[in-house]
Amino acid sequence: MTVKSFLICLSIPFYLLACKGEKKEVKQTEITFKKEGELLIHKIKTDSSTVALDIEIADTDFDIQTGLMYRSSMKTNRGMLFVFDDVAQRSFYMKNTKFPLDLIFIDENKIIVSFQKNAKPFDESSLPSGARAKYVLEINAGMVDTWRLTVGDSLSYTE
Repeated sequence: MTVKSFLICLSIPFYLLACKGEKKEVKQTEITFKKEGELLIHKIKTDSSTVALDIEIADTDFDIQTGLMYRSSMKTNRGMLFVFDDVAQRSFYMKNTKFPLDLIFIDENKIIVSFQKNAKPFDESSLPSGARAKYVLEINAGMVDTWRLTVGDSLSYTE
């Protein structure tokens, strides 16, 4: 081995250590609620609105994929309404969602067709609609029971 080769071999570990550099801390910005509309839920038996919510509307591919991920909480009088282009069986999951939710599946006539209650944070299990839906409303877990919502109740919303 020549002196030149020896020096090159000796310098490689120092070069690699120097290139490693400092670790950079990545800060994740908290996503905050942005009111984009108001939603009323109407009870089928009384035809009166029993629940009023401020809503965010998820109607783009990015918003639908992201949903309420990376947020730490949501106030009781708020929700996220997912609006799809078509009516189909839906399936959601709780990946990167930090707090429990109730999911309300709604058909094209804005009638509630099914629920998934108390979805667990970070759970990647499928939460199927069990019926065809055009809309999905995510609210805090327990609110479906608190508000005594039932299949057949309806909703209206404004943007």
